[in-house]
Amino acid sequence: MGAQLRVYKRRIRSVTATKKITKAMEMIAASRIVKAQRQVAASTPYASELTRAVTAVATGSNTNHALTTEAENPTRAAILLITSDRGLAGGYSSNAIKAAEQLTERLKAEGKEVDTYIVGRKGLSYYAFRERKVVESWTGFTDSPTYADAKAVAAPLIEAVQKDTAEGGVDELHIVFTEFVSMMTQTPVDNRLLPLSLDAAKDDEDESKAELLPLFDFEPSAEDVLDALLPRYVESRIYNALLQSAASEHAARRRAMKSATDNAEELIKSLSRLANQARQAEITQEISEIVGGASALADATAGSD
Repeated sequence: MGAQLRVYKRRIRSVTATKKITKAMEMIAASRIVKAQRQVAASTPYASELTRAVTAVATGSNTNHALTTEAENPTRAAILLITSDRGLAGGYSSNAIKAAEQLTERLKAEGKEVDTYIVGRKGLSYYAFRERKVVESWTGFTDSPTYADAKAVAAPLIEAVQKDTAEGGVDELHIVFTEFVSMMTQTPVDNRLLPLSLDAAKDDEDESKAELLPLFDFEPSAEDVLDALLPRYVESRIYNALLQSAASEHAARRRAMKSATDNAEELIKSLSRLANQARQAEITQEISEIVGGASALADATAGSD
């Protein structure tokens, strides 16, 4: 076997092994998407109804609260960026990071300082490589988050919102995550969680469910009710964002692995054609050498006669 043919066969074996890995990863991601979609569908109604309840309380009271009242001159904002722990998911993490960068620039243009909180090793590595400050980070659960993970993420954010800015607190809380639209479409979005925009909350409600909000009597007070709802609201919204991001990550990884598998198949076909051409060239050369040798032997035999 010629050297060129050995090179082609070695590359075909290597690409075939890679194809098996990408195919397996594609199938694993596809199996996890179904579970992630169910979790998103199960958590979204609760988060939406809780937002509606907070909106009703805020509308029915005149209490100044961090949940609903905007600062007169906001000077500090917090951004929670949700990325993935693992790669091989196409542009999933990079798109979310790009959206966070755009939001950061917009907030800085408004004269606000930005504190960054990150979920996922990809986002953390991006900021660490550029030596940018990260207030707090969490890793290890992006592909399968639980409500306990959402509570752990929400705790320092709620604490920052409740503090005064002079003590390291923030006036606004934003979240950047990837919204799962469909198996083929995942869109990075940035939402402001706090203070809650009543107009935005109303827009989030399904038009078929639009109705007048009821009047409430608050016991012991509207402020105490909002204090109780604040952690539930933030936790539920973060949990829903984590689930949306997890479903988007699996869908992006499945699409990326399918593309890699298809490319491997095309490369194997191309290398197989080149290997066949190299084999044919070797055979042609061998035949030519045999014919040339036989001709030379015949000429030598005729000359001796």
